[in-house]
This record gives sequence, C-alpha cells and structure tokens, in this order.
Amino acid sequence: MTAPSIAIRPALAHGDIADVPGKRVRAINRVVLFNVKYSPNLGDGLLSECLERELMRSLPDCEVVSVDLAGRTEYPASHGRARGLALALLDRCPAPFRQVAARAMLEMLLRTRLRGRYRVGLSGADAVVIGGGNLLTDSDLNFPMKISGALAEAARLSLPVSVYAVGVAPKWSDAGAKLFTRAFANARLTWASVRDIRSQEGWAAHFGARAVPADVVVDPGVLASLHYPSAPRSLSGRKVGFCVTDPLAVRYHSDKTSAATLEDWYPAALRSLVEAGFEVALFTNGSPEDREYLHARFYDWIRHARGPVTLSPSFETPADLAAFVSGCNAIVGHRMHACIAAYSFGVPAVGLRWDVKLDSFFELAGRGNHMLDPASVEACDVGTRTAAAIADHLDPAPLIERACREVAEFAARLQEAKA
Repeated sequence: MTAPSIAIRPALAHGDIADVPGKRVRAINRVVLFNVKYSPNLGDGLLSECLERELMRSLPDCEVVSVDLAGRTEYPASHGRARGLALALLDRCPAPFRQVAARAMLEMLLRTRLRGRYRVGLSGADAVVIGGGNLLTDSDLNFPMKISGALAEAARLSLPVSVYAVGVAPKWSDAGAKLFTRAFANARLTWASVRDIRSQEGWAAHFGARAVPADVVVDPGVLASLHYPSAPRSLSGRKVGFCVTDPLAVRYHSDKTSAATLEDWYPAALRSLVEAGFEVALFTNGSPEDREYLHARFYDWIRHARGPVTLSPSFETPADLAAFVSGCNAIVGHRMHACIAAYSFGVPAVGLRWDVKLDSFFELAGRGNHMLDPASVEACDVGTRTAAAIADHLDPAPLIERACREVAEFAARLQEAKA
C-alpha cells in the first residue's frame, strides 16, 4: 500500500480564492489558530501542523500561526511530566471538589500568564480560528476557561472568529456550558465546522439558534501524508505498531469500564499478535503518563509475549510520529491521531474503543468494522482482527481529497470575513 500522491490538490488551492467574480477581496495577512499544538500528545501537534500547512497552500501570502491554549511554545521532550500526577490526583477527588480546585488553578494561570500570551499572539491578526482537535469538551473546566479567555481577547480586537474541525462533547458541566455559551455569544463568530456528526449534534444541542450552525468537515490530520515524508515499510510486511495508552488516561477521558481490563488485556493482546506471526513495535503518542506506564511494564510484556516485541524510541515531534506510523504495516491503539495518520499513509488501523470520537472517524473512513472494545473482545482475538484489517483494502485518497477541498473553501471564507 502506498501513500497518496502529494499531487492531490483542490481546485481552489494556491490563491485562487482571491479571484471571486464580482467581489473585491482584500488580502488577509495573518491568521491565528488557537489549539493545543504543543501538547505532549503529538497527535494534537500533527493535526495543527497539517491545518497550518494546508491553509498556507491556499493563502500563500498569509502568515498562519498557532497559539497554544496552554501557553506552550515548542515540543520539549520534558514538558508535561506533572500531568500524570495531576490526573491521578483529580481522579481521586470527588467531582465537586475537582471542579473548584481546577477552576481556581485555571483562573490563576489565565490571569498571570495565559491571557497575556493570547494577547501577544493576536498582534497583527486578521482572523482567529478555534481548532482543530477535541476542544469543545469539559474536563474540569480546562477548555471552557481557556477558550473563553482566548475569545475575550479576540472580541477586544473585534476580530472575526471561525471554528474549524473541532470535537464537541455531548455533555458539559453547568459551569462549562455557561463559559462556552457566553464566550461564543460575545465573539464575532462568522462560521463553524466540526469533525463528525456527533459533534454537529452536540454543537446544535449546546448552542441552538444562539450561534451559527456547524458544518461537518474531515479532521485535518488526514492530510498527514501530504505534509510529512513517509518511511520505508517493513520488508517483512508484518510490523504492527501497538500504541499504548495509560489506563488512567482512558478512565479520565471516558469511563472506568473502558480501562478496567487493560492491565491484563495489553500483554495478552501482544501475545496474540506474536502468535499470529506479527512483529510488534510498542510506542506512545508522547504523553508522559503513557510513556511512564509503558516503560514500567515493557520487560514483563516482552517475557509474556514470547516473541518479537520491541520498544520504539520516544518521539519528540509530530514528524517523528508520522515517520514511525508510515513505516508500519498496521497500527493498533486508542489514540485517534495515530490511527488517522496511519489511515492517511494507507496503513490499516485497529481502533481500541474508549472515546466516541474514535468510532466517529472509523465510521467516516468506512473502517468501522475494525474498531474493537477491550472490555468485550478477548485479547486473544487481536491477532486475527489485525490480519483482517490488513486484508481489507484501504484507499485514503477520496477522504484526503475532500479534506484538501474543505480547507481551501475555509480559506475563502476567511478572506470573505475580512472583506
């Protein structure tokens, strides 16, 4: 299977949007994307870089930059090491106390550091974009408060705001809903899009007629094969990248049943893959809690698997993640953008169910039958399920083509909003 050609280009790309009959469109010079580009989870950086680069193809004379909502400015190897401890502490706190503690911490961060960084990042901006990624979610008020702060700075400058390819959770806390609703009501919102039907339903349920309706677009991570070089495939044709996620993170972002069996399920799944004739390379998307969890168990898992299981080096940038994924013959894992990047490079993926966002992408890609739930599927079946995913023909070109076209059309909307 080969990656799709970089020649796939939409008709509106490369500045054609300026030639709109009957309209005089002023040049747009600077677009600011608010996202979590420098998250330790490199999948967030991968989708952010893909959106930046594809927008720059359609706006060749425009500066497109990301402002990380957490105030980060690079992909350092060490950042986020306290995140695992924070997740563990929050996981043990009663829900009301969690929200109070999180809100106090976020208010201090916004006041002392983040609002100032948002303000500096917006200097000279012509347009503001919230997206992509799973941003309209409410885990202990994290995104409601940060996005509210970012939108308040955009409103202060009367800048047009768009939302692009975000995930929208079906449920928010009362406090989170108030923050999001007030922030978008005060913003100069010109257009919105989400990355799947479930997010579209969530957007409509939360905002109703108070905000513009949201279109559905393809997650920009599907453009990975256009913006990162691919690595040579394994000569054996049997290399499976197994993406390990700490059960604590699975539980924090979904529910306890999703993580209950993973401690025993993971090593049994590796044994199944080895018995099916695969060579397994263990990796993570970069989150420190995932790395620590994997490194603490790696040697025991190797002994249990009784076959070719190796530990991949830690990745420092999205390009590293893309290179690894593109060199595999299949991927197994929970992490959405490991699976999306694999799809872009024509690498079959087996998704491990934990968050509905992953189901949504697999359904959109026509690969829904390659999702499995560790809570109900025996680990001994993973080898067979992976072989079935490899045998099922995968053609990412149509979805990549659609994503290119949608970004070009979005670029045209940004021009119109400035005009």
